[in-house]
Amino acid sequence: MKSLVKLFVLAAVVSTLSGCTGSVYNKEKNCDYTYLLHPAISISKMIGGCGPAEK
Repeated sequence: MKSLVKLFVLAAVVSTLSGCTGSVYNKEKNCDYTYLLHPAISISKMIGGCGPAEK
């Protein structure tokens, strides 16, 4: 029973995180920022890997 509960919790966490992922393209549309929860906390955007993002 405990393993079944753990499996459901894991499935809920994975489905929640996968529902919050996405990407934002830069102005030239040749590079994109991939984020996990929110575009503002993307590591590649923080280090400026693709230049300014399109708004």
